[in-house]
Amino acid sequence: MRRLNRKQTLKVVKEMDAFPKVPESYVQTSTSGATVSILSFVLIGILVLSELIYYSETSMKYEYNVDTELESKLKINLDVTVAMKCESLGADVLDLTGNSISTQGSIKEDSVFFDMTPQQKRWQRMVQTVKSSLDKEKALQHLLFKTGFSSKPTAAPVSSGHQRNAPAANACRFHGTIEVNKVAGNFHITAGRSIPHPRGHAHLSAGINTKDYNFSHRIDHLSFGDPVRGIINPLDGEEKVTQSTMQMFQYFIQIVPTRVNTRQAQADTGQFAVTERERVINHDSGSHGVAGIFFKYDLTSIMVKVTEERQPFSQLLIRLCGIVGGIFATSGMLHGFVGFLVDTWMTRVRGREEQFSNHMPSPTQLPSQDIPLQQLDREFPEQESPLAVNLLSTDR
Repeated sequence: MRRLNRKQTLKVVKEMDAFPKVPESYVQTSTSGATVSILSFVLIGILVLSELIYYSETSMKYEYNVDTELESKLKINLDVTVAMKCESLGADVLDLTGNSISTQGSIKEDSVFFDMTPQQKRWQRMVQTVKSSLDKEKALQHLLFKTGFSSKPTAAPVSSGHQRNAPAANACRFHGTIEVNKVAGNFHITAGRSIPHPRGHAHLSAGINTKDYNFSHRIDHLSFGDPVRGIINPLDGEEKVTQSTMQMFQYFIQIVPTRVNTRQAQADTGQFAVTERERVINHDSGSHGVAGIFFKYDLTSIMVKVTEERQPFSQLLIRLCGIVGGIFATSGMLHGFVGFLVDTWMTRVRGREEQFSNHMPSPTQLPSQDIPLQQLDREFPEQESPLAVNLLSTDR
């Protein structure tokens, strides 16, 4: 009984086979079929390889949400070199609430030279080239996120060091990170040290001659939030040179909070757009203000989330199955269609040849009645008839 049950089970399983096997005696191979099969395998291999390369690539996904993290802090990362001595300059932050945030301890001041080294000049040209390309090709930003390109300077400005005969430094480098409230504010560098004031803040510039003012500056790096590889900030590598001693440089910055989650970086940062303005301070002509460098920033209520994604593995399997099955089905149909056309054309050609051969007389067909030789001699007295020669040879 058990054997019968096994045989019945195997029989039922065999009947469920969706891939019936064709006996080898029924299979007929051909040269054309083998050629199509080889071409199909080559095409399948190329498409499968390209599909695997496409699967290894990633895509950038952008999402826009409302920024609800208002109580968090905002980081200001800067590396700015001003063509004045550090003793004559002061840097501080004043936010929208009126709080003055001291930069002592968070922002370092180094006495350096304003002129750049050849390495710094190459870095500056490279960053400016990338930024100009970003303005024309927005898709370049995807590549920067994937490769993790960094816009930070490759080398710091040259300082005077501790050498005795070294010339005195003619510039001051401000670099570091400041944590401020996540509200609009104003970060500025101007003449004189900042001093506390009940109604705000002020800079004490007594003893500094205005003729010595020179607010020519170079912004090697300026970013907000955590520094992230793959983001080129608009002011990186910018340099402003002025011949006026009373020059005001203003940068109006609009920050967009950004959360980056890629293979190169996972951090909360801020992308920004900037509008520049500069003018000469001349109270006689009505151009009032304070000479210096002012970064006025504000934040938007929209947060951008950048995620690097890879297509799911199930989609890869589906695409591979579609490639293999589609090529086999299409190649079989094309081979059958071409074979049908060839057979039809050959049939017509053979039919025309047979029809033409049926209308042509056979050279062996001769008249059935006997013709006497004397009659042929009388009809052809001087030349020998080909038909007579043929008859003579046949009689013999």
